[in-house]
Amino acid sequence: MSNTTSSTPGTEMVLDLRKSRKALVAGSLGNLIEWYEFAIYAYMAPIIAPLFFPSENPTASILSTFLLFALAFFLRPIGAIIFGRMTDRMGRKPVLAMIIALMTVATTCIGVLPTHAAIGIVAPLLLTLCRIAQGISAGGEVGGAVSLMVESAPADKRGLYGSWSFVGTTLGFVLGGGVATVLAVLLSDDAMAQWGWRIGFLLAAPMGIIVLYLRLKVDETPHFRQVAVEIAAGELPVSDDNSRRPLSYLLATLGVVVVYNAVGNTFMVGMPTFLSTSYDMSFERSYFLALVTGAVAGATMPLFGALSDRVGRRPVLMFGSVAVVLLSYPLYYMLKLGFGGGLIALVIAGILIGVVGGPMPAFMSERFRTRNRATGVSVTYALSVAVFGGTAPYIITWLASTTGDPLSAAYYTLGCAAISVAALLTVRGAQRNQHHHQLEL
Repeated sequence: MSNTTSSTPGTEMVLDLRKSRKALVAGSLGNLIEWYEFAIYAYMAPIIAPLFFPSENPTASILSTFLLFALAFFLRPIGAIIFGRMTDRMGRKPVLAMIIALMTVATTCIGVLPTHAAIGIVAPLLLTLCRIAQGISAGGEVGGAVSLMVESAPADKRGLYGSWSFVGTTLGFVLGGGVATVLAVLLSDDAMAQWGWRIGFLLAAPMGIIVLYLRLKVDETPHFRQVAVEIAAGELPVSDDNSRRPLSYLLATLGVVVVYNAVGNTFMVGMPTFLSTSYDMSFERSYFLALVTGAVAGATMPLFGALSDRVGRRPVLMFGSVAVVLLSYPLYYMLKLGFGGGLIALVIAGILIGVVGGPMPAFMSERFRTRNRATGVSVTYALSVAVFGGTAPYIITWLASTTGDPLSAAYYTLGCAAISVAALLTVRGAQRNQHHHQLEL
């Protein structure tokens, strides 16, 4: 059995690499299922919009559906506080199992909901309740999964291990897009509207059961076990409210995360609807392009996560954020050139998502102590994704519709990336060789 030793201030920890890899799989697959469940809703939005929000204006129906998409993101901070604190007190393992169970039940229920034609106004109300459950459960997922994976990682590979959390997220988008694309190709428009859209939601049930089993089998992290021992011995306070972390510190952390949420939700989640409504691109082609974006992002994240283990988190994140500022408008311009231009643009977008997403989990983890890491990461990420991520599909669709110029959507990703650049300029002390910067208890 292969072991590696990881030193932290005041403690020596021996990591079992086999258990570390089990944590890696359980954490990343959980993220994959969570974001598959979010993505399938976004990809099916143009189809389910008239079923739950009938209107003479198709755009109004789609915007109503995306408002529910955003609602689940706005509820994430509530879930982040609830499940984050539970994870920091009860442990990473039991709460992550609870989260995946709640998310899976909520998503499966969407797949069996009657439509507006069957039960009237009750249909969108039930859909709203399901989205509320999804949002609250997803709020604690990232903080718990990132904590599980980074705390289980060898000290010099936290960037690489942590990146797989967002790889799981990205591949969840890919899987959701892939399922939507296959359904759109195999089924007629009538079949999709009548029953085909339900398949994507119902597939969440078997996938969620598999991940629940894996999470129940994973071991607690050595860092959490150490904190539990020291709290029991009276050497650490039961809780820590980040009193040593001023508001500016927390805002800077939140600001850095903005670019990933905005770019990822714009170019992956919102892109199929944006391309179909702004450029009349077929759903099959627009789904395929979003799928390519996610695949490229997922493939590049571990590379940039590993790079951040060598050169530091801040330089990699700064490079990616500046690149998004410079390339946002050209990428949106390329989308108007048709399928070929869109393919090139979205491959580049996928690489940019990989650059900013790869180092991000380790960056967030290293900003908080073990005793409140899940809460800190969950709340920081949830606030960022609620304001700048969940609203992205709605905002770019609204901008293109209101101005009559699809290129105006570029200013959203450009502005969000500029926020991250400004935040990164305030982040000091990010050491060049991150494995010398240990996780605090």
